[in-house]
Amino acid sequence: MKGLVISVIVVVTMVQFMAEPGETAVVSCDEVDECLVYCVPYLTSRTGYPSALCCGGLAKLEKITVTTAEKQTACSCIKQAAAGFPSVKEDVASLFLRIAMFN
Repeated sequence: MKGLVISVIVVVTMVQFMAEPGETAVVSCDEVDECLVYCVPYLTSRTGYPSALCCGGLAKLEKITVTTAEKQTACSCIKQAAAGFPSVKEDVASLFLRIAMFN
């Protein structure tokens, strides 16, 4: 979990340096949670593959986080949500963040 938190902090910090002045976020944590809810079983298990619903959620997250500010908000939301799942596979979660935020 410690590695996940560090990964998220690094990503958020990187995104903050790319922020455009005056950019505001319009994405909410509820929207981010809805996108990633189907990924929780994969992120907390030790086997298997992400479901089609999980992949669809990642695609939706990519579509709703266009601006830097929206990506920053999504990173914060993911960080908050991850804190509630101590069994999250850190390496997979970190990869998901990179895919979702920087494609």
